Amino acid sequence: MDPLGIDGAWRHTPRVHTDPRGAFFEAFRAADLPRRFDLAQVNCSVSAHGVLRGVHFADVPPGQAKYVMCLSGSVMDVVVDLRAGSPTFGRWEAVTLDDESRTAVLIGEGLGHAFMVLSPSATVAYLCSEPYAPAREHGVHPLDPDLSIGWPAGVAPVLSEKDAKAPTLAEALAGGLLPDHRACEEFYADHTTLR
Repeated sequence: MDPLGIDGAWRHTPRVHTDPRGAFFEAFRAADLPRRFDLAQVNCSVSAHGVLRGVHFADVPPGQAKYVMCLSGSVMDVVVDLRAGSPTFGRWEAVTLDDESRTAVLIGEGLGHAFMVLSPSATVAYLCSEPYAPAREHGVHPLDPDLSIGWPAGVAPVLSEKDAKAPTLAEALAGGLLPDHRACEEFYADHTTLR
């Protein structure tokens, strides 16, 4: 696993074995992760070209770590540091996830996650450390000019009604919705065993 420029996020590109029958790779291997990951739920989304999901995050504690991979198609996957007080607060980093490289992203608690579909359609799987709990789930508007996420030019974003109504980063911060960096660090120390 290679760390991204935002603390708590990593990229994993597995070795893909191919032969005339097709391909085989280890999509997820807990022993290779840089931290403990307790699997509680697996989500799968199928989306059309231009669909933009996120920026989503959960209250910490307990938060929700995610291991995200694209099973078919191609997406621009984005990690956003939403931890108030973090040295990289408001910073984002993008990774292309597709059905060729089989790259995956591990996203720690307190970080935001979003993706946009680049192919005609895409199937994305998320392994989650906590089950979905609507009262603890939040979002930041993915087109917030203060975030300035570099979504692909020429692709009209298709948002859900909920994501279109999400607050900006400044509104979420002022409203006390964002995870606190110090609380996230304490949670990591108390609940996550680094390997």
